[in-house]
Amino acid sequence: MARRTQKVGICGKYGTRYGATLRKLLRKVEVQQHSKYTCVFCGKDSVKRVVTGIWKCGSCDKTQSGGAFVLATPAATSVRSNISRLRKARAEN
Repeated sequence: MARRTQKVGICGKYGTRYGATLRKLLRKVEVQQHSKYTCVFCGKDSVKRVVTGIWKCGSCDKTQSGGAFVLATPAATSVRSNISRLRKARAEN
C-alpha cells in the first residue's frame, strides 16, 4: 500500500477537522491503545486491548485488567510500588 500520511499518522482519518492540537493529543492516545504490550505471564509482546480496560495476551490467552488506553497506568504503577514497599517494611519488622 502507498504511504498516505506524512505527519499525522493514524489521525489522517480525521482530515482537517477538530484542530491540530486535538488531533495530536488523539494521535498519542490511539497509538498507545493500538500498540502491543509485554505480557507479565509469558514475557512476549502480544498483549492487545480487547475493550475498554480489558487486555488479552494472544500467546498465553491470559486476560488482564488495566487502563482504558494503556495497559499499566501511572497511578496503578505507583500504587503497586507503594504496596510492595509496605509489604517489605512489614516483613522486616
